[in-house]
Amino acid sequence: MKHLIVSLKTSDQILDDFKKAFRKTKKGKFKKPHFEISFDNKKDFDRFVRNLDVLKYILVFKPKSVYELAKLIKIDVSNLNKVILFFEEVGALKVRTSKVSGRILRMPVVEYDTVEFKLAA
Repeated sequence: MKHLIVSLKTSDQILDDFKKAFRKTKKGKFKKPHFEISFDNKKDFDRFVRNLDVLKYILVFKPKSVYELAKLIKIDVSNLNKVILFFEEVGALKVRTSKVSGRILRMPVVEYDTVEFKLAA
């Protein structure tokens, strides 16, 4: 499994980190994969932290669909879909689709086993 680092940085810091990572990759100095989500505004960061329990439920219960996850968490499916879409956009989870009995099921999958918060700028 992977290790995810979540941070809150300015746009300039994110761009500088990207440039450094690109240079290291170009030179072949990256030895292991690095997975990081950097937020440049507090609103999105707060939304991520507020909904961490959704990621926990996905990791622990491994639901077969978004509907099954909604029943576990006891939350409305439409609200959960918004949270899952947000997590998918930032790269915290992936949604796999499959067809079962003519129905399309969307299964949320978290590929990280550890989430670390890096708040020092």
